[in-house]
Amino acid sequence: MSPPTLPSVQGSVRQPWGLGLLRLTGRVLALALQPASYRGPQWGRVAQQLVLAAWPALGWYAVLSALFGQVLIRIVVVTAQSYGLTRYAVDAVVRVLVLELLPLAAAMFVLLRGMLARAAELRRWRRDGRLALEPSAGPEPWRQHVLPRALGGALATVLLTLASCVIALVLTYLNLYGFSPWALAGYTRAVGQIFEPTVALIFALKTLGFALAVALVPLAAVFDLRPQGDVRALVRTAVVLLGVELLALVGNYY
Repeated sequence: MSPPTLPSVQGSVRQPWGLGLLRLTGRVLALALQPASYRGPQWGRVAQQLVLAAWPALGWYAVLSALFGQVLIRIVVVTAQSYGLTRYAVDAVVRVLVLELLPLAAAMFVLLRGMLARAAELRRWRRDGRLALEPSAGPEPWRQHVLPRALGGALATVLLTLASCVIALVLTYLNLYGFSPWALAGYTRAVGQIFEPTVALIFALKTLGFALAVALVPLAAVFDLRPQGDVRALVRTAVVLLGVELLALVGNYY
C-alpha cells in the first residue's frame, strides 16, 4: 500500500550520498531498537517484508547454490585426489566456498533480486511527494516504510548465507565420503578446526556487515532524486560489499 500524496520534493536540495547513508543508518538502527516498531499493525508490516524478502527465494536459491557448490566442490576434490592431497580438500572447500564465495553471492543475490527494487519504490514515492522523510514528518514514515524493508533485506542475506553454507558443507562430505556415517566425526573435527574462534568471529561479522550493507546502502538512494539512481545504488553497494570482504580477508590471512 502506497503512502498518501504529499507535496512534491522534486525541487528539494540534494544531499550528499554519504550524509544520506549516515542519516538513514542512524534512524533505522534507532527504530529497530524501539519496541514500538514491532507493536500493533507495525508488526504486520515488518513480518510481511521479512517473509517477502526471504521465503519466496529460499527454495530455488538453495537449489542454485547447491548446483554451484557441487561443481566447485567436485573440481576441488578431484584435483586434490589426483595430486594425493585429499586431506586438504576440506580445508580448501571450506575456506574458498563457505567462508568467502557463498556469503558474497547471497548478499549480491538479495541486492539484485529485491533491495534495488524496494529502494527505487521508496525513491519514486519521495520524488512524487507521497513519502516524507524530513525530520518534521516524525518517525512514522520511517517506521512504516523504511524499517520493514531494511529488516527484510538484512534477514534475507543472513538466512540465504546460512542455508547455502550448510548445503555446501553437506555436499562436501558426500563428495568425499559418500553416504557412510563413519567419517562424520573426523569431518566435523576438521571443519571445527577451520572455524576457530577468530575465523568464526570474522565470518559472523562479515555476514552481519554484508546484511547491513545490502539493507541500508540501496535504501540511501531515497535521498538521491537524480536519474540513474538504481545504477549508483548498485555500484555503491558493491563497493561497500567489496570493502567488507577485503577487511575479512585481512583479518583471516594477515
